[in-house]
Amino acid sequence: MLYPTLNLHRRWALRRTPAGPLRDYLETPFPEPSADCRDLAFLAVDIETTGLDPKRDDILSVGWVSMRRDRIDLGNAGYRLVRAARAILEASAIVHRITDDQAARGELLDDVLAELLKKLAGKVMIAHHATVEKGFLNAVCQRLYGVGLPIPVIDTQVLAKRTFERRHIACKDSNLRLHALGERYNLPRYDAHNALSDALAAAELFLAQASYRDRGKGMPLRDFLTW
Repeated sequence: MLYPTLNLHRRWALRRTPAGPLRDYLETPFPEPSADCRDLAFLAVDIETTGLDPKRDDILSVGWVSMRRDRIDLGNAGYRLVRAARAILEASAIVHRITDDQAARGELLDDVLAELLKKLAGKVMIAHHATVEKGFLNAVCQRLYGVGLPIPVIDTQVLAKRTFERRHIACKDSNLRLHALGERYNLPRYDAHNALSDALAAAELFLAQASYRDRGKGMPLRDFLTW
């Protein structure tokens, strides 16, 4: 019942959203849950932040990679630095390697969000540990437009956990990290905590996960959705 509820939320939000980027996004219907994943368009997204609390922390960068069927389109990939609202703590900068000077040259969050929403319209979002992306995007939409962000999401971390559980394989949190799972599928290794390379890694991981599920009998979207 999750997906019908999500569609109802989209229509509810559409009636309450003023003209602008979020309304434009909401006017495009979500893909049908019965649709085959091999026929759909996806956008793998990664967000780097100053922390994990959308109420207190800031978005510093956003990366995305388009994907349709089994092909990743790097020609439509994007990376945007976001102008920081406050000083970046040293402990945070060590992780994502974004300094105050770099963040000061970033783009306004409103503009980055508008571009991302345009890219997301009609697509399913792919993210690894998507709680972060969903939480921050929802919070920003609430703050800018007064309405949260309904969005169909595939979380590659959740898919991996389901696979371990289905095969009765014990796993630690470290086994579910993006690059650990990439190694498990013999995928390329990229620098961690860069929004663009992490988005690419999530897209490649989903393709690998889906290929193990594909038995020529179709892969309905509902089998992969997280939200």
